[in-house]
Amino acid sequence: MTHSDAGNYAGKHQSQSIPAELRKMINAVLSEKRLSCKQAHQIAADSEFSPSDVGRAADLMEIRLSGCQLGLFGHGKKEKIKAAASLDTKLEKILQKSLIDGALPCRAAWQIAADFNLQKTDITAACEAGKIKITPCQLGAF
Repeated sequence: MTHSDAGNYAGKHQSQSIPAELRKMINAVLSEKRLSCKQAHQIAADSEFSPSDVGRAADLMEIRLSGCQLGLFGHGKKEKIKAAASLDTKLEKILQKSLIDGALPCRAAWQIAADFNLQKTDITAACEAGKIKITPCQLGAF
């Protein structure tokens, strides 16, 4: 959901419910009716719920996701991630091989960052340089 969908995030999840345990875990970490990407992934890591389960629950609870760890959304007025000045050939090949329907899945971006010992935002900068769109989000935000 986009910023313009605020107040109707649940609209994309018809007739779905939230497990009480997951609702409790989300409510325990909320700050100003927002759930950060990092918090959402921590909830998933600490439970049997997947990141997409946590993202769907946040939507159903009309909670805005913030602080994307790839730097793509939820950082207020902070500047957008700039394209890398140069793109390592090996990294570029891995990025290209990881594309699905012309886009790099968020999960793949995280894995590539781990494999190359880079920050997640470095992968975003590389994608900006290579004109590669990152989608879908593991939480369902984009």
